[in-house]
Amino acid sequence: MKKSVTKELTLPELRNAEGKLREELFRLRFQHHTGQLGSTAKIRTARRGLAQVLTRIRAFELGDVGSAQGGKEIEG
Repeated sequence: MKKSVTKELTLPELRNAEGKLREELFRLRFQHHTGQLGSTAKIRTARRGLAQVLTRIRAFELGDVGSAQGGKEIEG
């Protein structure tokens, strides 16, 4: 999942994306162990996407959404 896409998602959408990415990563690992996975780079891509989503979710939990967007804090 691209960084620009994760920045536009709300918290419920991020949690949904997290579930889908975890499921995809499970399937990719299973395919890898059974010898059915053509390219192992897919596992790396899925892991990175999951990490980006989890980082964004953590920013929401900390209330740090403003600084998670390119280091700019929203003052108000």
